[in-house]
Amino acid sequence: MAGGENSVVKQKFDTGFAESYTVRKGARFRLAKFACNSAGPFGTTGKQRAEGLLGIAIARLAQLQERLAAQDRWSVLLVFQGMDGSGKDSLMSRVFAGLNPAGFQVTSFKAPTAPELDHDFLWRHQLALPQRGRIGVFNRSHYEET
Repeated sequence: MAGGENSVVKQKFDTGFAESYTVRKGARFRLAKFACNSAGPFGTTGKQRAEGLLGIAIARLAQLQERLAAQDRWSVLLVFQGMDGSGKDSLMSRVFAGLNPAGFQVTSFKAPTAPELDHDFLWRHQLALPQRGRIGVFNRSHYEET
């Protein structure tokens, strides 16, 4: 970034909060042991702490996007798969709010069009892959079709 890195991004990004949601290989996992309304490691100040971490993560993503575009060597593809109403769109709008729209694209896969039906089922997904230096998001994937 011109003029040095954003001071917010220099803060250590504490990823310890994810530990309570991590399932280790070989470990037994029971979904019933997790309360659906749990604040998890955030406790009673969860919302404020989560908002702070989100702000730091968004600033870091913006830096990484700038580097990705400058290198123009790789692209990044993120795939969000979930049922209708699972919060995919809300999550994307919050997490990617700080990204430069010129280097970011979201592709939603709805019912295939007539030209898409004339090709194999992966054709439209291949066309939507991000170019080098860009970040692409698939809102849904080919998973439902395979």
